Amino acid sequence: MRGRLRRSFRDMRLGTRLALGIGALALVVFAVVGTALTTYMRDYLSAQLDDQLGLAQVAQSKSIAQHGTLQGKKYYHWYYAVYDVSQGTPVLRTPEERGDLPSDIAPLTSVARAQLAAGTEVLRTADLTGKGEYRLRGCEVEPGVVLVSGAPTDSIDDTVRQLVTVQVVAFGLALLALVVFGRRLLRHGLEPLSDMAHTAHGIASHDLTQAAARLPLRAARRGGGPEVEELRTAFNTMLEHIDRSLAVRAEAEQRLRRFVADASHELRTPLMSVRGYADLFQYAAANAPAERDRHLARLRAEAARMGVLLDDLLLLARLDAAEVEAPLRLEETDLTELVREAADAFRAAHAGRPLTVTAGRDPVPLRLDPVRVRQVVDNLLTNAAVHTPAGTPVSVTVGTAPGTATVSVADHGPGVPAADRARVFDRFYRVDKARSRDHGGSGLGLSVARALVEAHGGTIELADGPDGTTAFTLTLPARPGPGPGLTDPAPAPPPPRR
Repeated sequence: MRGRLRRSFRDMRLGTRLALGIGALALVVFAVVGTALTTYMRDYLSAQLDDQLGLAQVAQSKSIAQHGTLQGKKYYHWYYAVYDVSQGTPVLRTPEERGDLPSDIAPLTSVARAQLAAGTEVLRTADLTGKGEYRLRGCEVEPGVVLVSGAPTDSIDDTVRQLVTVQVVAFGLALLALVVFGRRLLRHGLEPLSDMAHTAHGIASHDLTQAAARLPLRAARRGGGPEVEELRTAFNTMLEHIDRSLAVRAEAEQRLRRFVADASHELRTPLMSVRGYADLFQYAAANAPAERDRHLARLRAEAARMGVLLDDLLLLARLDAAEVEAPLRLEETDLTELVREAADAFRAAHAGRPLTVTAGRDPVPLRLDPVRVRQVVDNLLTNAAVHTPAGTPVSVTVGTAPGTATVSVADHGPGVPAADRARVFDRFYRVDKARSRDHGGSGLGLSVARALVEAHGGTIELADGPDGTTAFTLTLPARPGPGPGLTDPAPAPPPPRR
């Protein structure tokens, strides 16, 4: 039974449970207040009755001293007994009126003995047979004479009983009003929580934008206090975060699908070439030995190109994974000297291409991975040579700023169309869709360059120069922060491609 009641209480709505809890707490408070008030009232009325007994005995003691008997004013339903105690034992005097003594005289005689033994006034509450409870007071009115007076406590009991009745009725009505109106107020204050529950159900339908926009309006209209307002704000913030996270996740999944599709497409071509040249090599080995070496060379070239593509894919995957156990091989390097070495290599490979290097005389020391940064610079220079007409000038500028260093590679070629600038760093993206893979690369060069620069804590951007040039500018911090890095034991980076 107790378990069933407990389950029923748990199944109630929060507002009802809170109202019942407040009601139970109020009931305890009412009980404590009522008990304290009733006890105080009974003690107060008893003290009043004791004072009344004392005042009455003062007047009656004068009558006994003057007339030898009890005369004068007497109270209704009061009892009076006069005892002679000169012999050491209370002896009852005959009263003038038989109604002054109750039928049960023993409690009054007991008070007289107690007064004789104590030598001072005695107060007791006794139950007189057939009469109920009486408050008895014994005092010595003159030497050898003790007066015992008894007053009924019925009026005290009636007053206390009426007080308890009034308290029960008043507290009961107050408790009922507290539960009923408190439940209404709690339900009104908890309405924003109901809105949040409805919004949470809306999450199942993936309608987070509409749910997050509807909740503030309804909550603001219905109120709920600062606590509910804080909860509403936190709830909306959580919904917005979930919405953004889902959007980022969907975008990442879409990007991953596109990446896998592009990678599959890029790998299919060299694989088909390898298969074709392998068949030709097999045929030449049997029928045309003179052609065998040429087919073997092409087979090796296609395998090498496929290996370079796989190396780039692995490099990008490791950078995306932010492998903390394989950091960049950072060391103190002069950025100016590194750029000059890249320029010398470019001039050797492209003898007919004008190249200008602009750098200060002072070295630009940075802590970086020289192999990877050299790979980025080589990639940008090769792009300038591959995607511009022969003889187009190329310039490299090394600059410094507080806390950063920049390398800008610019050319006076046709530039990059505005529609393609936003995607020029995307993987497998080519500005010239008609360019073959033999001359245009796989479309991973700039993606690898950006990933390497970001691994150093820097940035790379494409912009138009002041004199009509197209410039790629990479910015490196003086002290690169923690970023995704790698350790590549390969002796030399692959040739750059766009």
